[in-house]
Amino acid sequence: MTRSTRIRRAALATGAVAAVAATVFTAAGAYAGTAPAAAPDIDVKSVKADLDQLQSIADANGGNRAHGQAGYKASVDFIKGKLDKAGFTTKVEEFDGGGAKGYNLVADWKGGDESKTVMAGAHLDSVPDGPGINDNGSGSAGILEVALAVAKADLKPTKHLRFAWFGDEEDGMVGSQAYVNKLGADKSKIDSYLNFDMIGSPNPGYFVYDDDTRLEKVFKDFFAKKNIATEKETEGDGRSDHASFKDAGIAVGGLFSGADYKKTEEQAKNWGGEAGKAFDACYHQSCDTAKNIDDKALDNHTDAIAHALWELSS
Repeated sequence: MTRSTRIRRAALATGAVAAVAATVFTAAGAYAGTAPAAAPDIDVKSVKADLDQLQSIADANGGNRAHGQAGYKASVDFIKGKLDKAGFTTKVEEFDGGGAKGYNLVADWKGGDESKTVMAGAHLDSVPDGPGINDNGSGSAGILEVALAVAKADLKPTKHLRFAWFGDEEDGMVGSQAYVNKLGADKSKIDSYLNFDMIGSPNPGYFVYDDDTRLEKVFKDFFAKKNIATEKETEGDGRSDHASFKDAGIAVGGLFSGADYKKTEEQAKNWGGEAGKAFDACYHQSCDTAKNIDDKALDNHTDAIAHALWELSS
């Protein structure tokens, strides 16, 4: 989340189950055939392993993964390596952010109509004060594992699928704005952009972007089937990378699990956790480490991302 948003009352959550071509599972659990009948369950242990790696990168690079610092570029290299191995076409796009070189990582899955591209994105940078594991290693690792699930399934979507990890969000969505500016007339080819900025808050909520009713419904339906109440993201609009796309006239959606403002009694009743405590008391601090994650929230949100992408790309 942007550094300028110290009190962020954004919110997100919802989902949907996707129906695509049928398939069978092998004994080893791998997909056989062209596509699974529905989005797979994403193993939260794999997401957590990615977060541990991002933590290690921060530890080895001055305690952060901030724009312009070695830890950020190492984070890009880590994710790119996994995507390249899985068969994605990746590219690193450079931009200038405050006089320092920035990097966006973009990964395209093969096939699908590129004039109708469904994108999932997250910012990969931390603030300089900490490793940024919930903000926003959580969203970055979540979409990474969903991308790897796409490759494992050898998904053959009707619409094109693209994943992006943006740099320098914390200074005001600099990387995502550079990406959208570079699109030019091709912005009309982006069917939808889904943003995932903080999905594992330790005292979590389930908030859903309400900018586009079609995209909102996909997430809300998913969580409804899991009997998880959701609230609309209402006060943080324009404070993460989706704003760059929304301002360009692209449909946006996404999920959010809460930042440094306090959970209400009603929210604690619906979601558990502690009323009167921040959703993430370590927001933008050095304690935003690999321990600053609620595994259940991370699991639920990552599964919601998978279902949304299976649904929207079919």
